[in-house]
Amino acid sequence: MDTRKVQRLGPSTLAMTLPAEWARKQDVEKGDEVTVRESGKGSLTVTPESAHGEETEATIHAENFDVQKTTESSSAADQNATPSVGADAVERAIVGQYVLGRRIIHVESEDALDSEHINAVYKAETQLMGLGVVEETPERITIRCSVDPEDFDLDNLLERLESTGSTMREEAVKALAHGSPDMAQRALNRERQANKIFVLLLRLIFTAYQNPNLARAVGLDDGFPLIGYRSVVKNLELTADNAEDIAEIVLETEGHTLDVEQSTMRRIREFTDQVDEITAAAVEAVVTRDYDATIEVRELFAELGDREGDILDDLPEMDNEDILEVREVLVSLRHTAEYAMRNAEIAANLALNEQSSHTTIS
Repeated sequence: MDTRKVQRLGPSTLAMTLPAEWARKQDVEKGDEVTVRESGKGSLTVTPESAHGEETEATIHAENFDVQKTTESSSAADQNATPSVGADAVERAIVGQYVLGRRIIHVESEDALDSEHINAVYKAETQLMGLGVVEETPERITIRCSVDPEDFDLDNLLERLESTGSTMREEAVKALAHGSPDMAQRALNRERQANKIFVLLLRLIFTAYQNPNLARAVGLDDGFPLIGYRSVVKNLELTADNAEDIAEIVLETEGHTLDVEQSTMRRIREFTDQVDEITAAAVEAVVTRDYDATIEVRELFAELGDREGDILDDLPEMDNEDILEVREVLVSLRHTAEYAMRNAEIAANLALNEQSSHTTIS
């Protein structure tokens, strides 16, 4: 930590010097402009003009990601059938650069790009919102992200991600009740949209962290909530994964439904309705920073009790495989409720960081 002495330059002007090391790293020189913004809680944020640049670029050197995946004894047919580790790594690198806020991403190779590397680029393009190929040569593919942070609101995206996961869960459990593989597939198809929103949220969170001026653009008064939002976003992504697991059970189970009585299935659907209420209330508490709302989430969670155990205890004698399928569904629902509770705890911390009837901050 560095301390600076405040000096008086005139009757109404106070000034301090910028740390020399910081100025060198940010390429700030005499005469350059910096943005000074009040960021809440008595803090000022100084941002160099270079941080406002829109066309941040990254180059991914595809040949350096290649790893020999198969042994020398593997057949050529086997090697051609499975994408290389390098192609998967290139795809992950593109997603990573997208999350980090790069506007331009180049994927290049000293020689011609392999077909697997090219496929990895186009596969990543379909997964990420606002990404498109703008130039392609044998040795290089350039992709550009057209996402403008100012076009999005973090809170709205959080609610969209929660709503998408809730819809997936509702469709998956309904498919289970009616033995409908088509409805289960519909839930699985929504996973791609949930993942797009998830990765977009990560991009906005990272860019707002790197450039505090963007915090207001995405709907925040300051950057402090970004710490909690990162965890909330991950919890919501995991709840969508839980819904995906239930839909997979529908597709894999004989008859595409559970071998249980209608009364048991009705209890599972009631359990699902309660979980839906908890997940929506938790995100609402995060968005509103309402401490009372977090208490309501805790009360809803307490009302669940041991729903999972109660339903399992009341099951008649049945095959172990059938019991395991029921347990997997119930565990997915319970985990979803637990992720909602984590979000409520984050919401409580965010609420307690602000002045309210519950807390006086001085």
